[in-house]
Amino acid sequence: MTGAGAGANLLALRSHNAALVLDLLRTAGSDGISRLELAERTGLTPQAVSKITARLREDGLAAEAGRRASTGGKPRTVLRLVPEAAYAVGVHLDRDEVRAVLVDLRGTVVGERRAALDLGAGAGAVLTAVTEAVRATVADAVRVPVANSMRVPVADEARATVKDAVQVPGADAVRETATEAVRATATEAAHVTATQAVRATATKAVRVTATEALPAGPLLARAGSLLGVGVALPGPLDHVRGVLHRVTGFPEWDGFPLREALAERLGVPVVVDKDTNAAALGLAAGGEGGSFAYLHLGTGLGAGLVIGGSVHRGARTGAGEFGHQVIQLDGPPCTCGDRGCVEALCLGAVARGDVEEAARVLGAGAANLVGLLDIDVVLLGGRTVAATPEAFVRGVGAVLGARARRTGEDAVPVRVAPGGGRVVAVGAAQLVLGPVFGRGDG
Repeated sequence: MTGAGAGANLLALRSHNAALVLDLLRTAGSDGISRLELAERTGLTPQAVSKITARLREDGLAAEAGRRASTGGKPRTVLRLVPEAAYAVGVHLDRDEVRAVLVDLRGTVVGERRAALDLGAGAGAVLTAVTEAVRATVADAVRVPVANSMRVPVADEARATVKDAVQVPGADAVRETATEAVRATATEAAHVTATQAVRATATKAVRVTATEALPAGPLLARAGSLLGVGVALPGPLDHVRGVLHRVTGFPEWDGFPLREALAERLGVPVVVDKDTNAAALGLAAGGEGGSFAYLHLGTGLGAGLVIGGSVHRGARTGAGEFGHQVIQLDGPPCTCGDRGCVEALCLGAVARGDVEEAARVLGAGAANLVGLLDIDVVLLGGRTVAATPEAFVRGVGAVLGARARRTGEDAVPVRVAPGGGRVVAVGAAQLVLGPVFGRGDG
């Protein structure tokens, strides 16, 4: 191994260690956690933890949360995450609506916008709608730190433009751009830290309102505390490249570089994924453990799969096309071009007002997933489920219960996913936040 490679690996390790510390600060909540506890839970030396936490405090990402009695010696200082040190935007781009949320580092929603949308209106109209939704969400919700004359001082380094300041310094001030950091969600580079992404937030920047800060140019180029934008929409698509395929019902999007187009307009890193994957990621980040399937029934039907705690996308982001499994040969036509798909049968029953039949069909598809993947729980979401949640939980649960009686296994529980109508948008924000806390499936 060459010296350069060894150095790169060392930098990645240091970044990963800082991300581990940040994630423990996040999960500790407002009560905080001591340096000794951080060392015990990460396996790092107390000296390494002290160095990392000093840097986090310097950057405004961590703060003292008080003192805690110890078994001997002086009380221990407890540290906590500073949630407002940085933000991420999550966008749910549905077939007929766009919803944008602004979340802080803890994942708490601090701003939200919804607007009507026609996904078939063409790329220009859709990009404009997303841009305006993001602009309005940021402008309404947060005062964005920017520097006078569009510049942000960073630590002891020369002044740089805000676009250059929203970068990802590695250990010992080795830097990568924030765009590269978020783009690395499919690689080991996903272990970049918030320390690396938001150094501009710790500076003595002149604060102006977001409306004043974002008047022109790349929309969010001056938003020093904004880590990026996650966008979730129906598939199929390529999560790694941010390129759409033949979106079900909208084949004209095939080959469109959505990530690149939005990043150019917004001036910040953008991550693109399927709506169901984003929702599953958000649920896992919010504490849903084990292996589960999130079934989203709205204008379409899809599944987000979490296996062993990680989102399962497949080699080509093709996993989770749950709605297009054929369960009735020569059945009604589906928008995907096939016949007898779960989605076509389920939405057809909903259109007829037969919710019980829709739930039974959904349950049949869910039973197939349980048999294939041996998952622990089935979570339901989407606007169609939200209209009659009890009926869907009861109907899907009945099918899974009947399967369990046949196999002699315990029935897999079914429940409505937490988060309501925001579940996809909040999960989209986690596409940006995940790498900050060392979660590589973001």
